[in-house]
Order: sequence, then structure tokens, then C-alpha cells
Amino acid sequence: MEEEKKTKSTVGVVIAIILITVVAIVAVNLFKGKKKPAFPMSGGMGRNVSSVTSVRTVIAENSVLHDYVVTNGEIETQKSIEVFPSIGGKVVEMKVSLGSPVKAGDVIAYIDPSEPGSYYAKSPVTAPIDGSIITSPVKTGQKVSMSSVITKIGDIENLQVTAKIPESYIGDLHIGQKAEVSLKAYPEDVFYASVVRISPVVDPASRTKEIILNFDKKYEKVNAGMFAKVKLFTLDYEGYPAIKQDAFVNNNDEYYLFVVKPDSKVEKRKVLRGKNVDGFYQVLEGVEPGEVVVVEGMLTLYEGAEVKDISGNVAPATPKKSENPADSNASTKKD
Repeated sequence: MEEEKKTKSTVGVVIAIILITVVAIVAVNLFKGKKKPAFPMSGGMGRNVSSVTSVRTVIAENSVLHDYVVTNGEIETQKSIEVFPSIGGKVVEMKVSLGSPVKAGDVIAYIDPSEPGSYYAKSPVTAPIDGSIITSPVKTGQKVSMSSVITKIGDIENLQVTAKIPESYIGDLHIGQKAEVSLKAYPEDVFYASVVRISPVVDPASRTKEIILNFDKKYEKVNAGMFAKVKLFTLDYEGYPAIKQDAFVNNNDEYYLFVVKPDSKVEKRKVLRGKNVDGFYQVLEGVEPGEVVVVEGMLTLYEGAEVKDISGNVAPATPKKSENPADSNASTKKD
């Protein structure tokens, strides 16, 4: 009986120790849970009141947005002429090839007008002007008539671009209009040209109007017959600051920008947007030239938030001096 009592007593002690340990652990956890948060919260949004957000900015300046239309074009000679034979027959000899230089009077080809049972002297086809062979559509042995084009001669020293502009843009066309021309052969290069002729009619099939542009200077890399991409500048929008579209915050179809004040705090401004070209919008209302606008890092900002401008457009705010006398280096000596 005594051994049974000792066993029960030992079990009771063990249970008591376990209960005390559990109670202690729970008490410690409750104590930890009552600690104050490291940062005070505001507005129920978990916002760190004392945080400083790093942002990139730009200084708003009145600028010009150049609107444009892109179309395809072809490089051609400014002056060219098609060459026809004076008699029909078979081409028995071609004296030139594509790119060959010729002078007026040079023989380009010989035509044999002979037929079975009748023989005639070969008839020469001559160049009417100086230039270079820019097309050579016929081959030796080919039958031609007086309406067949033997070749085309052009002045390859003076080139132009022929392009077609969609009907919706023809109201913006005018002589002297500037363009940038790019070529597949030289994708990194830009060649400059100006409009010298606008067709008086619209092509009813393609609903386009043809324009001709002359290069602003001679470019050695540009050759007749090349395919071109033409970027024709149509309208200029000016008189307002232009800010990239990613900087705008959209709230219920209303747009806002964050403007950095001299104290490095931001003001959320409602703005009115204007024309958009290549991802930049005019700001018609809400921002004045010279003001500093946040263009990166605005997603976590709010009215009055403090920022660090890593673009260097706003100097860091100078910390206020402490008004606590205990922070003073001065000391009072007692007698």
C-alpha cells in the first residue's frame, strides 16, 4: 500500500510540474504579445509615419511634342527616263547592266528586226541622257516592240523618297515638312529629308496620297531601289510641360501627379492631360514650369509623404534643431 501511495504521489508531482511549465509558457507569450509595435501605425493602412521614400523626379518644363505618321517608301532618282527602241525585233546584244554609267549617245543595246526570209541591219538603242542604268527589264534574245521599255536611266547622284500617306493624315501635309528616313541595311542610322511634292489626287484603291521627299544632303549609304521607312512629322504641340505617362496616378478616371515641395514632402495634384506622343502627355492644368514632379516611386506615396529625391532635383530637407535644453552642449557650473 505504501508503494502505491508513493507512486501516486510521484505522478501528482510530475503533473503539477507540467501544469506550471505550461502556465509559464502561456504567460511569457501573452507578455510578448502586448509589446508596442516598432513603428506607430496610421489610418489602419500599416503606414510608416516616419518612413522616407526614395523617388526619381523631373523638373516640369514647357516642351514641344512632335506628332508623326510612319509609312513605307522607296528610294528613287530625282530625274529618270525610260528608253524605247525605234524598231521592233529581237534583242541580240545588251551593252549595259544594272548600275552601269552611260553618256548621252552611248549604245545600250542592239535590236535585230530581221524576219524569216528577210534580213536587216542591227538597230542600235542609244542613251538619251547622261546617268546610270537603274532598271534593265529586257534580256538578250527577248522579242520587243517599239512600246517595250529597254531600260531606265537616272541620276543616282540626286535621290528622292516616294511614299504614300493615309487619307486621314492628308490635312496635315505641306511642302517643306520634315521627315526621318531609315533603311533596313543601316537600322541604326537616320537620314533626313523634306517634302518637295504632294500629289493633287488621292489613290481611290489605297486611299492614300503620294508624296515625294528630297534628302537634306547627299548620303553615300543611300542607293536607288532601296526600301525605306519614313517617319513624317505632322503637328507640333507646345506651350505646356510634358510628363511621361507612367508618372500619372489614375483614380476614378481622374489623373494626379505628385509634386515635391522644398521641404521634401509631396503634394498630390489633380491635373488635366492634353496630347500624347510616344508615351508623354501634355499637362494642361495642375503643374507649373519649374516644379518638381515624381516620375518613379509614386505608387506608395500619399499627401504629405516625405521623399528622398535620388535624381538630385530637390535638396534634402535640413533637419530642425532640437529645442530640448538637455541636448545643448552648454553646462551650468554651480558655485
